Amino acid sequence: MTGPDPVSLWHRLADTSVLLDGFHALKHAVRFGADVPVAVAVDRGAALALAEELAPDVRDTLDALLTQVPGSAYASLVPRPHPTAVAALAVRPSRAAHLEKLGHTPRTAPVVVLDNPRNLGNAGAVIRLAAGFGATGVVTTGTLDPWHPTVVRGGAGLHFATVVERLTVAELPPGRVFALDPEGDDIRGVKLPDDAVLAFGSERSGLSPELRARAGHLVALPMRPQVSSYNLATSVAMTLYHWSLGGS
Repeated sequence: MTGPDPVSLWHRLADTSVLLDGFHALKHAVRFGADVPVAVAVDRGAALALAEELAPDVRDTLDALLTQVPGSAYASLVPRPHPTAVAALAVRPSRAAHLEKLGHTPRTAPVVVLDNPRNLGNAGAVIRLAAGFGATGVVTTGTLDPWHPTVVRGGAGLHFATVVERLTVAELPPGRVFALDPEGDDIRGVKLPDDAVLAFGSERSGLSPELRARAGHLVALPMRPQVSSYNLATSVAMTLYHWSLGGS
């Protein structure tokens, strides 16, 4: 293949691009329309064979994108090597376009809000869930960057299959806020509308006072007594599944 040196191109773009760490992140990003200016693999043939087996729909696109590089060059580009030894950089989607999608009504699927999340891996898992359920998007409040490389890795590149943005509570999109809280009404008796804003507190401290004040309805997941809590991603999965059933 000919073209600019991929390592030099990588260094020019890295500070302003989204790291796609591993084959699956690249596969999903390409599948959902990401603009990928550079992609590398230690074993290009093995990566394309993996595409042939697991993602034949993007195999030809990956064939055009991937450049083989030495293992030492690849290792210098990523925080920690991925087992597939594949990495790429993608252009981050337009914030303005994302905000337009979040604000558009009527919505056909909820927006998930993570209120002051702390765990990067949990945030990635939630984005992967939201993409799978077809949620309108995932919004985070607080200091965590939802486009951090660890979050993108945890989300397997599915940031490009939904809207992902960081906002303040005051900037949340329109829609009735249903906030998960142990003191809320049992979710099994609540119908979640398609345009709901589903809010989940942080793993340690729960809902912030600002988010709790914004909530129109507190709902609780069924839980056996003396069990303290569910994992954040599990809570989101249970709530989105309840929404997907379409009734109370």
